Parts: sequence; structure tokens; C-alpha cells
Amino acid sequence: MSQILIRWSSAFAMLTAALSCASLAIADDMVSFATGGYARGLRTMDEMHKIDTDGDGTVSKAEWLAYQEKVFMALDKNKTGIIDEKEFLAPSSEMVTFATGGYARGLQTREMMHKIDTDGDGTVSHDEFIAYETKVFDMMDKNHTESLGPQEFLGK
Repeated sequence: MSQILIRWSSAFAMLTAALSCASLAIADDMVSFATGGYARGLRTMDEMHKIDTDGDGTVSKAEWLAYQEKVFMALDKNKTGIIDEKEFLAPSSEMVTFATGGYARGLQTREMMHKIDTDGDGTVSHDEFIAYETKVFDMMDKNHTESLGPQEFLGK
């Protein structure tokens, strides 16, 4: 009887630990998925206002994706649909016209490029970039409305 109780309490302790870790993983998802510099540069009211093109105080998924298309086009300096490391890391005079400096600096790092380059070929394709940024939006959209209010956008 006592051996069954020990096994049961051991299993219960493991389950409790696993659930605790799972909730921490969800809360820390953005941190593990992106660099701190990217998250800090993105999650500002200035950046939110730049993405919120209709001025309604929220960022819809359509606004987010349209903005990320502009970012990709600015990074793809030779307009091939593929961004190599030199293009990705080089400052973009085009991006300066629509993104904050914090966002651009946070994005344009080797570490971020490697996170976005899911096939590991040393380049970022349009599909890889948009898939990555779609996942970022989905992680930020905690209430699953396909729209980010200030609290969600800022990560509060």
C-alpha cells in the first residue's frame, strides 16, 4: 500500500512540475523565439503606431503582414526574393522611412537571421520571413482576435 502511495505521489509531483514548466514556456515563448533586442525594438508604442496604418489603436493581422512585406522588401536590396547575410545585416535607408531604429537594429542581427532562416541555407526567403513574422504575431495575439491592442503589442 505504501509503495503505491509513493508511486502515486511521485507521478503527481512530476505532473505538477511539467505543468509548471509548460506555463513558464508559454510565457517565455517570445523570449525564446526572438532575441531580446528584436523584442525590445518591436514592442514600443512608436513601432505600434507605425504598423497601425488605419489609426484605430490596434494592429490587425493584415496590417502586421503588410508591414512585414515592406520590411522584407527593404531588406531585399537586390530584389531577388532571397536575402543573404550581407543584405540582412546592412543598414537599410528604405527601412528608416517607416520603421523605428530600435526595431531595425533588433531585427538586423546575425542571431535573428539564423532564427528566421529555418532551412539553414544561410539566406532568408520571402516565405521564411513571412512565416516567422506570422508566428510572432500569433504569439503576441494572446486572445486570438487577429488584432493586437496596446497591452498585447507591448507584451503586458
